[in-house]
Amino acid sequence: MLAMVKPFKGQKYHELKQACLREHRLFEDPEFLAGNESLFFSRRLPGPVEWKRPKDICDNPHLFVGGISSHDLHQGKLGNCWFVAACSCLALQECLWKKVIPKAKEQDWDCRRPEKHAGIFHFRFWSFGDWTDVVIDDRLPTINGELIFCHSNVPNEFWSALLEKAYAKLVGCYEALDGGNTADAMTDFTGAVSESIDLRKGNYGKFLLEQTKLFEDLLKAHDRGGLISCSILPDMANERQGTTEQGLVRGHAYSVTDIRKLRLGGRLLAFFKAEKLFMIRMRNPWGKREWNGPWSDSSDEWHRVSEVEKKNMGLSVTDDGEFWMAFDDWCNNFTDVDICRNLNTSIFSIHKTWEKATVRGAWLHDEDPLINRAGGCFNNRATFLQNPQVELNREYRLHRLQVQERVVGSTYIDSRTVFLRTILKKGRYVIIPTLFQPGDISEFILKLFTDVPSELRELTLDKPEPWCGSFLCGYPQRVTQLSVHSVEGLDRQNGSRSANPYLIIKCGRESVRSPVQKETFDAVFDTQAIFYRKNLKDPIVVQVWNKKLLCDQFLGQVTLVGEPGDSRELRTLQLRDKGAPDAPPVTGHLSLKVVSTDNLMEL
Repeated sequence: MLAMVKPFKGQKYHELKQACLREHRLFEDPEFLAGNESLFFSRRLPGPVEWKRPKDICDNPHLFVGGISSHDLHQGKLGNCWFVAACSCLALQECLWKKVIPKAKEQDWDCRRPEKHAGIFHFRFWSFGDWTDVVIDDRLPTINGELIFCHSNVPNEFWSALLEKAYAKLVGCYEALDGGNTADAMTDFTGAVSESIDLRKGNYGKFLLEQTKLFEDLLKAHDRGGLISCSILPDMANERQGTTEQGLVRGHAYSVTDIRKLRLGGRLLAFFKAEKLFMIRMRNPWGKREWNGPWSDSSDEWHRVSEVEKKNMGLSVTDDGEFWMAFDDWCNNFTDVDICRNLNTSIFSIHKTWEKATVRGAWLHDEDPLINRAGGCFNNRATFLQNPQVELNREYRLHRLQVQERVVGSTYIDSRTVFLRTILKKGRYVIIPTLFQPGDISEFILKLFTDVPSELRELTLDKPEPWCGSFLCGYPQRVTQLSVHSVEGLDRQNGSRSANPYLIIKCGRESVRSPVQKETFDAVFDTQAIFYRKNLKDPIVVQVWNKKLLCDQFLGQVTLVGEPGDSRELRTLQLRDKGAPDAPPVTGHLSLKVVSTDNLMEL
């Protein structure tokens, strides 16, 4: 079931339909009129446009004829191959299209009860974090009695044309669909996470290992209900819509309709020196013009495959726009692939489970730097940290980079969605979403998927706020931040071959514990801690412990006063026994940076 669904423009499908049925009239949508303002074309169409209902275009209209299929769609006189490709992908996943086309059977025409049809339909799209219900009437633009835009290869099937109209209403008009991003449409159909991969940068056509990893990744995404499309970037602007020697269209979106490992027979085993061949199937939204290279519909390669295997693969030797390719040919011919992943967040699953956290925010401009949240990219050092900040267990916003380092970032791109996948070791991280230019404003949604719960939240406070009990409990007078880089030369007691060291950083009643480093006497931690100190007499203690089965072993510590005048450079300090700062030394030393200031907003 869907969570909460918002009616687009306040139009509620069931209320509008019931009103039409009571009044014995067909619905005419006042929010998306059957006129030029809904087309809003800057270019001329080849003839006068007439808006017709399906019952005036053909006999016995239906949403689906013989079920829903990726073969149902054909692109019309609109440059929205990206949208049609996404629709083809959607048609492959029943659990997904049933969300987009809710209760299709109830919406369909019923020839036995024509009085129950009111000329009204509704579709659902994931729009900026919410499922949005879009109501339309069934008046469609035609020229000479034929649909202008997306249509089915079956004359009385209308789900694709009506879905396209609902999407055009959502984005403003039909012309707004003329050029777009397949990944955006797939996200709008699913609410899932879209990732774009540049096949050239990854050198997938050259390196077999990377190619195999990509194939397994795409196969997993496809098997788990993900949507995939691909395209060929033109070398020059005037090459858009040009065709390669092997029949592929540049600047054109193809939907991936199947991915599988083709089982080869005994004779082929010696020929290919492999038991299986990686294969991928695509569909051209035009419903024609296919790949004519190896493994194309009528190529000689198929003679080496059994009839049973051909049937299992759904091989069709017709110019229907769908074709197979060997995966290495695909990697060498296509340049970009968009993957819409359904990341598994269910705890009742045998597959990899992700923890999901979502934060809504906004880049808002203000002349006051403490209020401004539109700081621009990292190049703008003076304003960068004025952007929104999100972190796990920090209490107050960063104001200046001291011991922190930029770990990873995504590339700025003119796109509605930015995706970043990275591997981070366990620790504390601040996520800073930004626009490129300082002062630019917009809303955003940040979705984070992690192995363990992240407790993601936006940082809003600049420093501790005084309260009525501050005179009793005290108010912070100083802020100290540490970054412990490493520990080296730990004591090899009792002939041990290695230790499992970890850190405990303490100040007063607060403490931070690092992850355990396995089997080493020289560990790199890069662990940070920040303390807002009420009592300046409380030192900062960094202890090194050895994780053991029954009882952890203390290995040494350093004690720091944390004065503002102390060096802020990387220091190496001798480990000492428990007690005062001048306690007897023990084997090993710590490398760390310490920054202290009485200005609570400096760090």
